[in-house]
Amino acid sequence: MSYNTWIHKFARQLVKPLADTPVTPNHLTTGRLVFGLVAAVCFAAGETSWNVIGALAFLISMVLDRADGELARLSGKSSRFGAIYDLVTDAICNAALFIGLGVAAMNGGLGNWGLVMGIVAGVCISIIFYTVIEVAASIDASAAAFNSFAGFDPDDAMIIVPIGVAFGYGQLLLQLAAFITPFVAVYICNDMIKRRHRAANDN
Repeated sequence: MSYNTWIHKFARQLVKPLADTPVTPNHLTTGRLVFGLVAAVCFAAGETSWNVIGALAFLISMVLDRADGELARLSGKSSRFGAIYDLVTDAICNAALFIGLGVAAMNGGLGNWGLVMGIVAGVCISIIFYTVIEVAASIDASAAAFNSFAGFDPDDAMIIVPIGVAFGYGQLLLQLAAFITPFVAVYICNDMIKRRHRAANDN
């Protein structure tokens, strides 16, 4: 994982004034959690105006997700608990997002299948993050990191979801997520297992 993606650069500028204040990275992580859950609730409503509000809330949540790490590095307030708390919050926010979309789809034409799709995507994302958290906790955070490309980390792809929902593509994104996330979960879990084995062999 790079700490110099476009979103990281933006977040870095935002948190610079907070480096010498009582504000901690965990405060920002909690803000990330609150805005992420607000976004999920807004998306569950399934109405255009709420979708726009939810999209803005989730974009703020994504910036805060990067901002907590930037503040930790700038202020020297990094901690193992903070790193795990950050990953747990990521899992909750991303899973809740798709479950919210599933609720909206259930009431908007897909019926119970909409909720099933939301739960499938949400559970797969939770499995992904659980595996990453387990590796980060048992080894270190860098052992569970992914490489960035062209100024973007893999999890930056989540920015597509709020933008797509705001433009009315929530159900399509939900269907794609329900189909794709199981394969991604299998791939990442397998990759994390290999990383653990390599770390064990190195020791």
